Amino acid sequence: MNQDLTGRTAIVTGAGRGIGRAVALKLAANGASVVVNDLDRDPLLETAAQAESAGGRVEPVAGDITDRALPDRLVEAALGSFRSIDIIVNNAGYTWDSVIQKTTDDQFQAMLDIHIGAPFRLLRAASEWIREAAKREIGEGRRVARKVVNITSISGVDGIAGQSGYGSGKAGIIGLTKVLAKEWGRYNVNVNAVGFGFIETRLTQPLGAEAIDIKGHRINVGVQPSAIEAMKQRCPLGRFGTVEEAAGPVLFFCSPLSDYITGEVLICSGGARV
Repeated sequence: MNQDLTGRTAIVTGAGRGIGRAVALKLAANGASVVVNDLDRDPLLETAAQAESAGGRVEPVAGDITDRALPDRLVEAALGSFRSIDIIVNNAGYTWDSVIQKTTDDQFQAMLDIHIGAPFRLLRAASEWIREAAKREIGEGRRVARKVVNITSISGVDGIAGQSGYGSGKAGIIGLTKVLAKEWGRYNVNVNAVGFGFIETRLTQPLGAEAIDIKGHRINVGVQPSAIEAMKQRCPLGRFGTVEEAAGPVLFFCSPLSDYITGEVLICSGGARV
């Protein structure tokens, strides 16, 4: 099976831990050079060290992906270090849950900023180089397939109670995926999305085990312990997925195996729907 990404350059956001780290390591293991980004510098450097120890070429760029200047920095890092942009994985995200009557404007907007605003701005920042490269290649009689993989969720497909902001952002990224598949097909760019169910990350651990600090807000992440077993029972496979299992379909969409697939959403949930 052709998963060889030698000579390809990828940008992966939210790569400091969890699914993003697993994706970055898989891409590096299959030959890609990877620009990795995360809000938290120390976990990001751990990802870079792991990829480099496995023989990968990695450029870490720490920073908040919702900072409007950061997408340009990621594009500059990819072109400056590796002279190309072939794969973009919009993975960065987190949950900030409340029922709608308790959801503040700031809370709702934060979910839109990270899950749809940041991917939009990164793709826009990369668009000029991608379009010009494709035009040059087409003029030379070459077809170079590039890949965009946007991360969504069953919350954006089916809805999960308490996630008006998160679900809206994750639904929005599906719309962006389908629009760009039509806009960028002429440039030989495949644009797809992977929608995750319950994957073993800090977002699905027991609530209260960890909190994250985002722009002055301390946000408890996780799931009510009483709900975890019920969530597993809703899954035909009877368990949460691992981050390595989650990274598999992303790798598929980044590889030549998906060269004739675009505008699609692949659900990776172990069969669980809500």
